[in-house]
Amino acid sequence: MFESGNPLHTGKNPSSSPFILDKLLRISYKELFQATQGFSSENLIGQGSFGSVYRGSLDLQGERIVAVKVLNLQQHGASNCFIAECRALRNIRHRNLVKILTCCSSIVFKGNEFKALVLDFMANGSLDVWLHSKEDGSIQSRNLNLLQRLHVAIDLSSALHYLHDLCETPIIHCDLKRSNILLDNDMTALVEYGIGSEATTYGDVCSFGIILLEIFTGRRPTDEVFTDGLNLHNFVRSKLPGQVMQVLDLKLIAIEEVGVEEIIEDNESDDGQLEIQENNVNTERLKLQGSNVQKCVVSVLNIGLACSVELPSDRMNMGDITRKLNIITESFLHARTRRE
Repeated sequence: MFESGNPLHTGKNPSSSPFILDKLLRISYKELFQATQGFSSENLIGQGSFGSVYRGSLDLQGERIVAVKVLNLQQHGASNCFIAECRALRNIRHRNLVKILTCCSSIVFKGNEFKALVLDFMANGSLDVWLHSKEDGSIQSRNLNLLQRLHVAIDLSSALHYLHDLCETPIIHCDLKRSNILLDNDMTALVEYGIGSEATTYGDVCSFGIILLEIFTGRRPTDEVFTDGLNLHNFVRSKLPGQVMQVLDLKLIAIEEVGVEEIIEDNESDDGQLEIQENNVNTERLKLQGSNVQKCVVSVLNIGLACSVELPSDRMNMGDITRKLNIITESFLHARTRRE
């Protein structure tokens, strides 16, 4: 689930001493070069300060489409962190964390170092492309309904809860953002790995809170509307609870609310007259749907606000966040089932 970040921060000083990582350090630069057709621009799927990510095809117990993350070793500390981060990550197993399949550390042209991670390829891309228009302003055709957004939020919180609280050594992500959140074939959200310096769980929680606000408002923190001290956190806070529909992603409203035109169209009799009784039922159904959606979204946005408050010690922990998001989702599904 990320723009392509780098390995995770474990809170320990990285070691540059070499070691054998079980089966991880067995793939060669040549194999990765061939797998990505020479790291061609056609296979480039992500780029940033961390380096570049390429789509490739490798024979890993059968032909497999992979993502090859080539680290930018000019980034401060990247080279030293590589081995330490592989050591920390090799035993991590969670359904919402992108799996490291293998890695490469070698010397290539003119004695230059080359380090790369090979990860599972996520067919549905990043959360970023599902939430926002492209950089050139063109509209994305993809969209997520309310339940899908709730599941993405739970997937993300579950991954962070695992890293913060359930690993033998707590792991801090440091680079959590929508472009680092990936969606697989089943629209399950997975987190890609990041790298940071001054890392705390509080920072991850704040980043999660902002992403949660993004997921349901459809606004970037850098939206041009945020000027003169206004930011996404304050914008959402000023509208809750009574004006929540003013911050809700318009694409989400379009999906979740049945249009009045559709109600009328579905209930016209042969002589063009409305079936009054059926129309009243559908109108009431629309009101219930709107009320249920608003209640759900207000609860989720309040969690986003609680995660992104200014004072770090006042922020929620990922265990409580995951539990509350599950309760909100179950309540929404229960209300929808009763309505139907």
